Amino acid sequence: MQVTSSSTSTSSPVRLSAAFQRLAWSNLAAQSAEQISLAAAPLVAVFALGADARDTGLLQTAQTLPFLLLSLPLGVWADRRSRRTLMTLAESVRVFAMLCVLLLVIAHALTLPMLAALGFIAATGTVAYNVAAPSLVPSIVPREAFAVANGRLELARSVAYSAGPALGGLLVGWIGAGWAYGCAAALSALAVGLLAGLHEPSRALAPRRHFMLELRDGTRFVWRDALLRPMLATAVFFNLGFFILQAVYVPYAVHRLGLSASAVGVTLGAYGVGMVCGALAAPAIARRLAFGRMLIIGPSCGLLASLVMVATLVAPSFWLATASFFLLGVGPILWVVGSTTLRQAITPERMMGRVSALISTATYGARPVGALLGAAISARWSVDACLVAAAVAFLVQALIIFTSPAARLQRIPEPGAAAAC
Repeated sequence: MQVTSSSTSTSSPVRLSAAFQRLAWSNLAAQSAEQISLAAAPLVAVFALGADARDTGLLQTAQTLPFLLLSLPLGVWADRRSRRTLMTLAESVRVFAMLCVLLLVIAHALTLPMLAALGFIAATGTVAYNVAAPSLVPSIVPREAFAVANGRLELARSVAYSAGPALGGLLVGWIGAGWAYGCAAALSALAVGLLAGLHEPSRALAPRRHFMLELRDGTRFVWRDALLRPMLATAVFFNLGFFILQAVYVPYAVHRLGLSASAVGVTLGAYGVGMVCGALAAPAIARRLAFGRMLIIGPSCGLLASLVMVATLVAPSFWLATASFFLLGVGPILWVVGSTTLRQAITPERMMGRVSALISTATYGARPVGALLGAAISARWSVDACLVAAAVAFLVQALIIFTSPAARLQRIPEPGAAAAC
């Protein structure tokens, strides 16, 4: 396989279009709205509705279920229709859901099932936006700027992940639960306004076929592509390992590491700090490293992070736990930037939405599986075994990408490059 594509180098700065700038600001507003509402939901459930741990778990399930159920059909829709229109409708749906929560809180009529149902509706908007946004980038950004553009979008996501939960909690405390949702609705409305002024270049739409045939074509494309297949497998095992760890970390940190609630929060916050640092560094790293080298940074950091966490079994330490979560944030953001860029570079325009949706479904689908594995392993053996199992999953994802042709890429490949493998 020839992996040294003749694509334009990213060594010289590239000016991103006004359309992309609108997309980037819309993305920041949308991601911030999502994180504020996600942070507010369990606080509303506990303090206003008297929910227990089981209730908040079911609420979390309702707010993540659309990623599993709707990513693929929405991906097909993104390939059939205007992606800007889909994103605008998605954010409008989220505005509606959050305004409904606000009104129900004001009327003292909110119930836990209503909160879960509206969370499901809002998450449906999130899924549609997340599927369509990466598919829109190649039509408004030159090929040589894919990595820079994706880095900009991931920076916005990182800032939202870092600041959104804290801001959501502060808003609930300062102005009340309902108005926290009102602020989130205002941010989503801003995202809608920015998208409304975005010009999406016209594209030739493929003739409509049966939904399952289109879905089969997208799945077959990913499975047969020698570059995308290991990228998908790497993401799945990373998320398995990460959510095995997430499932048991808080009780482990309290009972074994002896951390207070605030100290646990600091260690978890290091994840967001790492995401911001990685997103800020992504454009410079993309210019200085071979493309394949950039792809292996994220899985390497994931493996190192899991080993650092395992080290706390013999040397309990706040600083080791903090370093582990920082590594889990800083490296994988570079992975997201690189893997998204690769997907955009080699996927035909006509099936960009389906491919993005398939990878999103597999990635998010691994999360509840990882959490269930964490619960099962801790119940059958111990929390220690969970940390080791997470490290094994991280080792597998690192081995997959290290031995793949994607790790040997010198530059962003041309469309069809994997066909020569």
